[in-house]
Amino acid sequence: MFSKLKNAIKQIIEIVSTKTLSKEELEPILFEWKMQLVSCDVAYTVAEYLEKRILETLTGSKIPRNEDPATRVRECIKKAIMDILVEAGEMDLEEEISRRIRSGETPVKIVFVGVNGSGKTTTIAKLAFKLKEKNINSVLACSDTFRAGAEEQLAIHANRIGVKMIKHTYGADPAAVAYDAVKYAQAHKIPVVLIDTAGRMHTDKDLMMELTKIIRVINADYTIFIGDALTGNDALNQAETFNKYVGISGSIITKVDADVRGGVALSIMFATKKPILYIGTGQKYTDLVKFDGNWLIQKIVE
Repeated sequence: MFSKLKNAIKQIIEIVSTKTLSKEELEPILFEWKMQLVSCDVAYTVAEYLEKRILETLTGSKIPRNEDPATRVRECIKKAIMDILVEAGEMDLEEEISRRIRSGETPVKIVFVGVNGSGKTTTIAKLAFKLKEKNINSVLACSDTFRAGAEEQLAIHANRIGVKMIKHTYGADPAAVAYDAVKYAQAHKIPVVLIDTAGRMHTDKDLMMELTKIIRVINADYTIFIGDALTGNDALNQAETFNKYVGISGSIITKVDADVRGGVALSIMFATKKPILYIGTGQKYTDLVKFDGNWLIQKIVE
């Protein structure tokens, strides 16, 4: 995991550390590095940003005789990546939920969005399981009233975890399902509502507007984008478009346990200016790990 991206960064550190730090020397080296980043699923605009930052920082730099050049380059790259993390900000979703429960702002309504096959339903189940381990109950809403088997899939998870699921018939209004789930939570004093939505291509404006309707009808507290780590460079376009239409609160990256190249997380944070909340590392309910920016930097730079 992240090995290819880490190797690309390690290579540029080794090369630049042995070169005169002039613009003429750096530009062709950094251009090749930018292309390597793109091949590691870093979106082109993000790779270009990193290239520019490093070029500006290193051009004309005079490294003291007692300082390791590789350390200077590594710190420069870390600073550029850290700036992306800082701009995206941080959010501890579990603490946010607990805070709202303590202050009586319930039910906490969370809508999950993303393209087909990104892993929304499984991720919702993982979060419901994680919350239940903290004695926080939730109700699941199947606002995916189009995909065959969607209700059955979510129902299996709900039964295994031991939480309530609200559904309508296939073809029903997705916003009505979400609304009924919120009303059920209010009536039964359930503090959290997790709303599954139909996977949709980010290029389908009509379906994007339907998401907007769901969020508006229930006055959602958080909207979470689910991004597939295997999506590659298209992850930035997906996240950017969903953020444009529904204003996401943060993202969860799924399938990080697969043979991914590591750039998707950077791309999504750069595009949305919103934090990564969790990463999915497997199929078990326990395979949902809080995202740590320092962990990411350690994985790909140090």
